[in-house]
Amino acid sequence: MGALGQRKHQLVPLGYICGAHGVRGWVKIHSFTQPIEAILAYQPWLLGADRKPVTIRDGSLQGKTVIAQLPDVDERDLAMTLLRQEIAVYREQFPDLPGSEYYWADLEGLEVRTIDGVELGRITRMLATGANDVMIVDGDRERLIPFVPGQYVTRVDLEAGQLEVDWDPEF
Repeated sequence: MGALGQRKHQLVPLGYICGAHGVRGWVKIHSFTQPIEAILAYQPWLLGADRKPVTIRDGSLQGKTVIAQLPDVDERDLAMTLLRQEIAVYREQFPDLPGSEYYWADLEGLEVRTIDGVELGRITRMLATGANDVMIVDGDRERLIPFVPGQYVTRVDLEAGQLEVDWDPEF
C-alpha cells in the first residue's frame, strides 16, 4: 500500500466543540474546514478521545459560528460536558478533488526535496496566510515555504509521499 493508501485510513481533525448554544443542547463548533460550515457535511463525526461515531441531527451557520444538534444532547448542561471534544473523520470521507488541488491532511507528512534532490525535511503542518498557503517544513531547521504550484512547488507525489520544490536550501 502506498503513502496515499495509508493516508485514506488516517483520522483527520476537523474541529472541536467550543461551547453551548441556547438551552436545548445545541453545541458551538470551532471548525478547521473552509468554508467553516463544510464540517457539517462530513458524517459521522468521530467525537472525543474514544472516537464515538456521532451523526448530527441538525446543524447550521449562525453568523460566524457553526452550531450543531447532537443525538441525546437536549439540554445545555449536557452540551457543556462536551466542551473541547475533538471532531475527527476518516480521510476517506473526503470527496475527491481536481488534480491540482490537495487537502492539507494529504500534504502533512510528505518528504520535501529541492529540484536538485536536497532533502529539506517533512511538512509538519500547513498555515493559511491569506495570500497563499504555507508549508512548515521541519528538517535540519524549520522552513516556511509557500505552497504555490508551478512557482515553488514543482511536483507533488502523494503515492511516494514526496513533494519537490524550487527552493534555495540556504533560505
